[in-house]
Formats: sequence, C-alpha cells, structure tokens
Amino acid sequence: MKTFKIAVIALFTFALTGNVNAQDANNPWVVGFGLNAVDFNTNSDFSSQIDDLTEIKDWNTLPSISRISAEKYLEKGFSLQVAGSLNKIETLNVEGDSDFLYYALDANVKYDLNTLVGETAWFDPYVFIGGGYVSADSEGEGMLNLGLGFNTWFTENIGLNFQSGVKKGFNETVATHVQHSVGLVVKFGGTDTDGDGVYDKFDACPEVAGLEEFNGCPDADGDGIKDSDDACPNVIGLVAMNGCPDADGDGIADKDDMCPNEKGTKANKGCPDADGDGTLDKDDKCPAIAGPTANAGCPWPDTDGDSILDKDDKCPTVAGIASEGGCPEIISNEAKMGMDTFAEAILFNLESASFQRGVEKDLDGMVAIMSEFPEANFAIRGYTDTSGSVSGNLKLSNARANAVLNYLVENGVDASRLTATGFGQESPMASNKTRAGRVQNRRVEVKVTN
Repeated sequence: MKTFKIAVIALFTFALTGNVNAQDANNPWVVGFGLNAVDFNTNSDFSSQIDDLTEIKDWNTLPSISRISAEKYLEKGFSLQVAGSLNKIETLNVEGDSDFLYYALDANVKYDLNTLVGETAWFDPYVFIGGGYVSADSEGEGMLNLGLGFNTWFTENIGLNFQSGVKKGFNETVATHVQHSVGLVVKFGGTDTDGDGVYDKFDACPEVAGLEEFNGCPDADGDGIKDSDDACPNVIGLVAMNGCPDADGDGIADKDDMCPNEKGTKANKGCPDADGDGTLDKDDKCPAIAGPTANAGCPWPDTDGDSILDKDDKCPTVAGIASEGGCPEIISNEAKMGMDTFAEAILFNLESASFQRGVEKDLDGMVAIMSEFPEANFAIRGYTDTSGSVSGNLKLSNARANAVLNYLVENGVDASRLTATGFGQESPMASNKTRAGRVQNRRVEVKVTN
C-alpha cells in the first residue's frame, strides 16, 4: 500500500511539470508496466462506484510490478489497450479479512479527450470502455470495464500513466470492484515518411522532403521563405510580400496587382485612378474628369436641365419635377385640394340623382381644373347614408356618380380620363344616427388615379 501511495505522489509531481505529447499516428505504440490496486469495498450501485475512488485504506496492492499493458493507436483519438494484472487480496470489507490471488486480462477502447478540447499544457486525459476476464479466489467471469485516466509525458517517449475504472460482472461471480493503476509508459513506432531527417512528429510537411530549419518543409525558390508560407513558391520574392515579387514597387504583390507595371493603390488592386472617381484609369472613358463607374467614369448628362439626370429622368428631353420622375407635374397639390372642395359642394335632390340648384358652378370648377391638367385621370365615387335598402342605395350612389361623370363629359372632359362607381352606404364619413352625419355620408368624391 505504501509503495502505491508513493507512486501516486510521483505521478502528480510529474503531471505538474510534464509536457503533453499524446499518443497519435506518429507514435502508434505504447507499452506500460507498473502497479495496480484493487478495491472490493465499494458501493453495490454501479453508478456510485466513483465515490470510493479515494478510499486508499481499502486498496489491495503488491509491492512489485503487477500490471503490464500494450496499446495501438487506431484513428481519430481512439486506441486499443490490452492489459494483464496480478494482485493479492487481503482486504474485502476490513483489513486482513481475506487472502487470495486475483488476476485480470482486459481489452479496452480508449478515447483521448484532447481530441475534443485541443492539446492542454500538461494534461492528456482519456476515457475507456471494454471488457475482460477476472479471476478472484479461483472464481472467474467476464466483466464490463468503464473508467478514465491520463498520461503525462516528461520526455518525447517516456511518461507516467494513471488509470482508474470500475469492473462489473454479468453473473456476480466476482463482485463489482474498482481497479486503479499507475505505471511507466513508453511510446514508439514514429516514422520519417519523406526521409528528410525530420521525424514525422515534428515535420510540418511529413510527406514532402524539406529543410530542418523549416521543420521539414521545402523552399523551392530559395528565397528564405518556406513553401507553405510562400504565396509564390516558385518565384523569388520579398518577405514583406509573403514571398512574391512587386515589380512596380507599389506595395502590392504582382499576383494580386491588376496593373503590375503601374503604381496604384490597394483599394484599386494596384491600379491608378487619376480623377479619384473609383473607376480605374484602364476602364475610365473620362480619366481626367470624375464620373460614376456605371457611366464608364464619365459624368451623367441632364439634357433638359431640370437637375434630374437622364438616367433617372422619365422625360429626359422635357423639364419636369422630381416627384414625377423628371416629367411635368400631372396635377398640383393645390388643384387636388380644389377638387376635394368642389366635390364636397355637390349636393343632390332627395332620393334622386338630380343636382340641387347652384351645384353647376362647382362642377364647372372641376372642369376648369381637369382642363388645366390634361394628363390627370380621375375616379368618381358615389356614397349614400343608410336610409333605404342596401341595394337601393347602391343603385342611387352609382347613378349620382355617373351624373357627375356625364356633366363633366358634356362640358369637354374626355370620357377616357374618367371612371364612375357607386359604393352605396359603404365607408361612412360620420354617424348615420344624426341628420348632420347622414348629410356628410351622402357625398361624391373625385380622386386622381395616376
């Protein structure tokens, strides 16, 4: 027991000072030998075995090498471990209550946790699962193994291992127990694939022969920059240009320079832009005058002089306004307001599509506005209050809208510019419960549609 405690203390001393060099494809084989401890005084609940890992007083050990192992790296962090261990059991429940031999033959699959989290500064942990055969007091059976451990390497090939796991039988011929081990491990089997004298473990280019000063990587053009860092590995270049030449000296490597023989700027990929308009001189039809790239570097024209460029002007030869896309105004806001005012004054006789006296002057006002803005089209919409039936109101509103349309057409407005629709008692402007509200709801609206 004392021997095992000393070994554990030594393990953690090395763990705090060692460097990690995990078993991998470059060092596929590991052999180990050391001590093992067996603890039968554990919880019967398999999920609670971890609670007994630190109960050293219950551990059974031999004061000599009692465990040997061999491992082969597979891939992607997985290794296969086979191990044999021998022990003498003197404590089952209390010290000295037993005296029998114990041995185990195991085969486990290990998974290196550094594969998930990346290399750590000194700690190389793993988990394992597997099975084996255990004989205790001449009784034996196959058992399931589950546990964890870690390696710490204090030279390239030599390190210490600590492993702890639970063994559970299928028939309970051998009681569920915990086995710990600590020992020396040795890695070997590394190769030098490209034969350049640099061990694959340290060779940054293990399949291509290279130079020792470049960690095994080549420098084909001899410019002092290894090929893996050389953006132009076959052309002598500058360190500042990542190994590429810069013929025009503008600070842009020739391979990235669209104008390698003319000094330019990084923003323009090595090409000049004399007028600073963002269009490279080689593509600029007006290299001395700033203009947009969309117009080949030349300014956009404004043929009609209305301050709306021809490219945005729907009427490029006729001066107009921005709100109409460069075309003349279809109708002014003042005229629209006038149309609304005239429409509010159009009144009809009760339950009739005939106009009340004096309405003609408002209709004539509409005619005058429509004549002033001949490009504008209008929708005439008739509405009623809720007096009468729904169908009757719909017919009445349609008749009133058409009465307005007919008057406008008879007085010179082109019929193609007008539409008339009755909506009946839809969309009231005010409450139909009052006389004033019903008067407001009996209305005609005339709205611009283009």
